[in-house]
Amino acid sequence: MKSTDLKIILLILFGFLITSCGSSKSKFASEGQKSATAQKTIKSRTPQTRINTAPEDVLPEDNRVYNITSFAREFEGTPYKYGGTTRKGMDCSGLVYTSFLQEKIPLPRSSRDMAKEGKRLSLVDVNIGDLLFFETNKNQKVINHVGLVVEIQPGHIYFIHSSSSRGVIISSLSDTYWFDHFIMARRVI
Repeated sequence: MKSTDLKIILLILFGFLITSCGSSKSKFASEGQKSATAQKTIKSRTPQTRINTAPEDVLPEDNRVYNITSFAREFEGTPYKYGGTTRKGMDCSGLVYTSFLQEKIPLPRSSRDMAKEGKRLSLVDVNIGDLLFFETNKNQKVINHVGLVVEIQPGHIYFIHSSSSRGVIISSLSDTYWFDHFIMARRVI
């Protein structure tokens, strides 16, 4: 076997490993690439009156949602690292786990197990601080990605997450890739 063949095989294996908590670069839809169907569906389900509001049941003196989302946003630009929970590198569930832990709210460490926590929501009820869950691997029908909602605007639910190709970023659920892989939303606080 030639060394170039071995390098190609190693690169392919490495690619499979890092897709466990993110998206592949070739499939990721940029902010500008949105399907008309996905955007129309999100617009019809997203509440038009809730813009940048915390969930209604959060009391003014209870700043947990604000603290969690603010802490998560501090990691924007952090590179992706499988199993990571620090500024040196972070995966999607590590970001959510670490952010909730700041408010002493323990969550399971994997996105699959996080998806069993809290109350399931319809998209019209999603608000800041809620979790969005995705299945990004076509070969396995299991939840393997999670994002934290940080902003709501008409037609857009923005969430922070750690993508294997771009690290910690904020994306819109109306992006074709994320809309097509969305499974459910849950509220844990």
